[in-house]
Amino acid sequence: MNPTYTVSRTARIEAPADRIYDIIRDYHHGHPSILPKQFSNMRVEEGGVGAGTRIGFDVTVLGQTQHFIALVTEPEPGRVLVEKNVEPTESVTTFVVDPDSGGRAANVTIRTELSSRRGLAGRVERYMTAKVLQSMYLAELNTLAERAALTAPSSSSPPPHP
Repeated sequence: MNPTYTVSRTARIEAPADRIYDIIRDYHHGHPSILPKQFSNMRVEEGGVGAGTRIGFDVTVLGQTQHFIALVTEPEPGRVLVEKNVEPTESVTTFVVDPDSGGRAANVTIRTELSSRRGLAGRVERYMTAKVLQSMYLAELNTLAERAALTAPSSSSPPPHP
Protein backbone atom coordinates (compact mmCIF):
# COMPACT_ATOMS: atom_id res chain seq x y z
CA MET A 1 0.00 0.00 0.00
CA ASN A 2 1.31 3.45 -0.93
CA PRO A 3 1.93 6.07 1.76
CA THR A 4 -0.70 8.75 2.27
CA TYR A 5 -0.31 12.43 3.04
CA THR A 6 -2.57 15.40 3.72
CA VAL A 7 -2.61 18.91 2.28
CA SER A 8 -4.80 21.56 3.91
CA ARG A 9 -5.46 25.26 4.15
CA THR A 10 -7.66 27.15 6.62
CA ALA A 11 -9.02 30.69 6.47
CA ARG A 12 -11.32 32.77 8.63
CA ILE A 13 -14.30 34.03 6.63
CA GLU A 14 -16.38 36.93 7.90
CA ALA A 15 -19.80 35.49 7.08
CA PRO A 16 -22.25 33.19 8.85
CA ALA A 17 -21.24 29.52 8.77
CA ASP A 18 -24.58 28.41 7.29
CA ARG A 19 -24.21 30.82 4.36
CA ILE A 20 -20.67 29.56 3.69
CA TYR A 21 -21.71 25.92 3.94
CA ASP A 22 -24.67 26.49 1.59
CA ILE A 23 -22.29 27.84 -1.07
CA ILE A 24 -19.97 24.83 -0.72
CA ARG A 25 -22.77 22.22 -0.92
CA ASP A 26 -24.54 23.81 -3.95
CA TYR A 27 -22.88 22.12 -6.94
CA HIS A 28 -25.19 23.79 -9.45
CA HIS A 29 -24.23 27.40 -8.69
CA GLY A 30 -22.36 27.99 -5.41
CA HIS A 31 -19.47 25.54 -5.56
CA PRO A 32 -18.61 26.15 -9.24
CA SER A 33 -18.43 29.89 -8.51
CA ILE A 34 -15.60 29.47 -5.98
CA LEU A 35 -13.35 27.09 -7.90
CA PRO A 36 -9.87 28.31 -8.83
CA LYS A 37 -8.79 28.66 -12.46
CA GLN A 38 -7.25 25.18 -12.59
CA PHE A 39 -10.75 23.64 -12.46
CA SER A 40 -12.95 23.41 -15.54
CA ASN A 41 -15.92 21.52 -16.96
CA MET A 42 -17.63 21.07 -13.57
CA ARG A 43 -20.78 19.06 -14.16
CA VAL A 44 -23.39 17.55 -11.90
CA GLU A 45 -24.08 13.94 -12.87
CA GLU A 46 -26.50 13.19 -10.01
CA GLY A 47 -28.13 15.26 -7.28
CA GLY A 48 -26.53 18.67 -7.06
CA VAL A 49 -26.96 19.78 -3.45
CA GLY A 50 -24.93 18.09 -0.73
CA ALA A 51 -24.98 14.37 0.04
CA GLY A 52 -25.74 12.07 -2.87
CA THR A 53 -24.25 14.41 -5.45
CA ARG A 54 -21.99 12.93 -8.13
CA ILE A 55 -19.79 15.41 -9.98
CA GLY A 56 -17.30 15.37 -12.81
CA PHE A 57 -14.63 17.99 -13.38
CA ASP A 58 -11.23 18.57 -14.94
CA VAL A 59 -8.11 19.92 -13.25
CA THR A 60 -5.21 21.34 -15.27
CA VAL A 61 -1.86 21.71 -13.53
CA LEU A 62 1.52 22.21 -15.22
CA GLY A 63 -0.10 21.76 -18.62
CA GLN A 64 -1.59 18.36 -17.76
CA THR A 65 -5.37 17.89 -17.52
CA GLN A 66 -6.92 15.12 -15.45
CA HIS A 67 -10.59 14.15 -15.49
CA PHE A 68 -12.18 13.37 -12.11
CA ILE A 69 -15.42 11.82 -10.86
CA ALA A 70 -16.33 12.43 -7.20
CA LEU A 71 -19.10 11.41 -4.81
CA VAL A 72 -20.29 13.84 -2.14
CA THR A 73 -21.27 12.94 1.41
CA GLU A 74 -22.08 15.04 4.47
CA PRO A 75 -20.88 13.22 7.59
CA GLU A 76 -21.87 16.29 9.65
CA PRO A 77 -24.47 18.24 7.64
CA GLY A 78 -23.99 21.96 8.01
CA ARG A 79 -20.37 21.54 9.10
CA VAL A 80 -18.50 18.81 7.15
CA LEU A 81 -18.78 17.96 3.45
CA VAL A 82 -16.62 15.28 1.79
CA GLU A 83 -15.78 14.77 -1.88
CA LYS A 84 -14.38 11.32 -2.56
CA ASN A 85 -12.69 11.05 -5.93
CA VAL A 86 -13.40 7.66 -7.43
CA GLU A 87 -11.75 8.25 -10.82
CA PRO A 88 -8.94 8.33 -11.89
CA THR A 89 -7.42 7.76 -8.45
CA GLU A 90 -8.90 7.76 -4.98
CA SER A 91 -8.42 10.84 -2.84
CA VAL A 92 -10.65 12.56 -0.32
CA THR A 93 -11.22 16.30 -0.02
CA THR A 94 -13.00 17.51 3.11
CA PHE A 95 -14.53 20.93 3.67
CA VAL A 96 -14.97 21.85 7.34
CA VAL A 97 -16.91 24.98 8.37
CA ASP A 98 -16.44 25.82 12.06
CA PRO A 99 -18.62 28.70 13.31
CA ASP A 100 -16.85 31.45 15.24
CA SER A 101 -17.68 34.81 16.82
CA GLY A 102 -21.16 33.77 17.84
CA GLY A 103 -21.97 32.59 14.33
CA ARG A 104 -20.97 35.83 12.57
CA ALA A 105 -17.83 34.24 11.06
CA ALA A 106 -16.33 30.81 10.43
CA ASN A 107 -13.00 29.08 10.10
CA VAL A 108 -13.08 27.09 6.88
CA THR A 109 -10.64 24.28 6.13
CA ILE A 110 -10.10 22.49 2.83
CA ARG A 111 -8.15 19.27 3.40
CA THR A 112 -7.19 16.56 0.91
CA GLU A 113 -5.83 13.12 1.72
CA LEU A 114 -3.90 11.51 -1.11
CA SER A 115 -1.66 8.54 -1.70
CA SER A 116 1.76 8.81 -3.30
CA ARG A 117 4.50 6.68 -4.66
CA ARG A 118 7.32 5.50 -2.44
CA GLY A 119 10.92 6.71 -2.53
CA LEU A 120 12.39 9.83 -4.08
CA ALA A 121 9.67 10.10 -6.75
CA GLY A 122 7.04 10.06 -4.00
CA ARG A 123 8.84 12.77 -2.01
CA VAL A 124 9.03 15.02 -5.07
CA GLU A 125 5.39 14.29 -5.90
CA ARG A 126 4.26 15.14 -2.34
CA TYR A 127 6.26 18.37 -2.30
CA MET A 128 4.95 19.57 -5.69
CA THR A 129 1.36 18.53 -4.98
CA ALA A 130 1.36 20.27 -1.61
CA LYS A 131 2.62 23.53 -3.15
CA VAL A 132 0.05 23.45 -5.95
CA LEU A 133 -2.90 22.43 -3.78
CA GLN A 134 -2.18 25.00 -1.06
CA SER A 135 -2.11 27.74 -3.69
CA MET A 136 -5.38 26.47 -5.19
CA TYR A 137 -7.03 26.23 -1.75
CA LEU A 138 -5.96 29.78 -0.88
CA ALA A 139 -7.58 31.04 -4.10
CA GLU A 140 -10.73 28.98 -3.42
CA LEU A 141 -11.02 30.25 0.17
CA ASN A 142 -10.54 33.85 -0.95
CA THR A 143 -13.23 33.48 -3.59
CA LEU A 144 -15.51 31.77 -1.07
CA ALA A 145 -15.07 34.75 1.28
CA GLU A 146 -15.95 37.17 -1.55
CA ARG A 147 -18.96 35.12 -2.59
CA ALA A 148 -20.23 34.80 1.00
CA ALA A 149 -19.93 38.58 1.40
CA LEU A 150 -21.85 39.17 -1.85
CA THR A 151 -24.72 36.95 -0.77
CA ALA A 152 -25.02 38.78 2.54
CA PRO A 153 -28.43 40.28 3.17
CA SER A 154 -28.41 44.04 2.85
CA SER A 155 -28.65 46.09 6.01
CA SER A 156 -32.01 47.42 4.82
CA SER A 157 -33.49 43.93 4.56
CA PRO A 158 -35.85 42.90 7.31
CA PRO A 159 -34.63 40.08 9.57
CA PRO A 160 -35.81 36.59 8.54
CA HIS A 161 -38.99 35.32 10.16
CA PRO A 162 -38.58 32.34 12.50
